[in-house]
Amino acid sequence: MHSHDNQQLADLNHDHSFDQGNLAAERGTRLVMWITAVMMVVEIFAGWWYNSMALLADGWHMSSHAVAIGLSAVAYSTARRYSKDPRFAFGTWKIEILTGFASALFLLGVAAMMMIGSIERFISPQEIHYKEALVIAALGLIVNIVCALILGKAHHHDHGHDHGHGHGHSHAHDQHHDLNLKSAYIHVISDAATSVLAMLALVGGWIYGWSWLDPAIGCAGAVLVAVWAKGLIVDTAKVLLDREMDHPVVDEIREVVEVTSATGNTRITDLHVWRVGKQVYSCALTVLTDDASLTPEHIRQRLAVHEEIVHSTIEIHVTPRLSVSN
Repeated sequence: MHSHDNQQLADLNHDHSFDQGNLAAERGTRLVMWITAVMMVVEIFAGWWYNSMALLADGWHMSSHAVAIGLSAVAYSTARRYSKDPRFAFGTWKIEILTGFASALFLLGVAAMMMIGSIERFISPQEIHYKEALVIAALGLIVNIVCALILGKAHHHDHGHDHGHGHGHSHAHDQHHDLNLKSAYIHVISDAATSVLAMLALVGGWIYGWSWLDPAIGCAGAVLVAVWAKGLIVDTAKVLLDREMDHPVVDEIREVVEVTSATGNTRITDLHVWRVGKQVYSCALTVLTDDASLTPEHIRQRLAVHEEIVHSTIEIHVTPRLSVSN
């Protein structure tokens, strides 16, 4: 009896750290942060030395990426440091999501600055040092490709880890993304894209004298970055606002809990589902049944077929008769 009581206490005092973190992504974002910061300093110094406003502007533009990627790295370490802190009711995973949301706002700011700067170039064209700008833009592109490879490796490591512990649902792939890593990756890719566009504009201006191409491509790049930022804002805001009731897992919970049998009828009258990790969910449900022997533990056993349900709060109301149609 004593050991049984200890087991019950252990079940009641379960761990609320539902996400294991992503050490590969933490190391990758930290390395990318330092590489981006060094390249930022190089571009700012080159812009000042060659009197090139284009390089100087791109250097300050890269500084915003360095800050955002730095925030992503800090988010990983902070979430890991406080993962056992009882003040966080469902763990610290959403620290990473909050940082991803902030990074998306940074991207919108970058897009706005790119658009404003490009419009200013249309109104008041400036002399461009094409040779120097091309060399630095090419160097910036190489740096961004290296950073993208580093973060891509971290993504594949995390993706493989998720699938190693998955449950085979077709919709699982869409829910396994590390949104904090995705935000850092989008910053790097957007910077690489703007470097490519800048090189195209510089080549066109240098060879054909199309000075208008630089601000025109700047506007196109701003729109592209804004579109990426919007997508990231939607993904992260959905998690922050717990908008999960349209997810297939909700129907799966109803399917396994709501049972009509010879022993009784069971229906869910209230259900709330929210994410507490990259691929795991918590739920709170109220059950109406005419089976007096039904217990919360029986419901948890039914839910156990779905490994992504890691925490459940269950309330049961027993009624003498429950119509099948209800």
